[in-house]
Amino acid sequence: RKMPNILITGTPGTGKSTLAASLAKATGHQHIDVSKLVKEKELHDGYIAEFDTFDLNDDKLVDYLEDEVLIHTARNCIVDFHTSEVFPERWFDLVVVLRTDNQLLVPRLQARGYSERKITENKDAEIFQVCLDEAQASYKPEIVWQLPSNTVDDVEQNMAKIQQWMSTWVAPAEFPPIPPKGSRADDMDDDY
Repeated sequence: RKMPNILITGTPGTGKSTLAASLAKATGHQHIDVSKLVKEKELHDGYIAEFDTFDLNDDKLVDYLEDEVLIHTARNCIVDFHTSEVFPERWFDLVVVLRTDNQLLVPRLQARGYSERKITENKDAEIFQVCLDEAQASYKPEIVWQLPSNTVDDVEQNMAKIQQWMSTWVAPAEFPPIPPKGSRADDMDDDY
């Protein structure tokens, strides 16, 4: 049985990596932390000191995930990243946008050593629901979930909700089962 691909997105500090890693461990999915991947595989066009971030190269990232990770055909990935619009819509069966109260978010970002400018940018992004709006503009509304991520209880409840959804998920028709090698279905192309 094919498994769903899930994107977990949200402002930095909302708990994307924590939820994604826990969910991947519990379900056997592959966890892809895009921020780490961009650095490790140099899927960027250099570092922008002014913004304290790497300049993501969307094409390099998408090509890597398609060609090396085989994200669309493997169908077993939980991806976490702070933006969702760079990925093809066909990759994901569920898009989870984590939201955190700014009174909790700011101390998390301070603990990471973020500059005041970067904290303000991320705080504003959360206030104006930038990640949620982006996900809603990029994916079908029925697959975009907004979930709170303020406490450990929220993480556990979010895991339970997603696992419940996964237990009832059925692969769409465009992902038919792959016939075993040597089967009649595998040889059908030879008849045409």
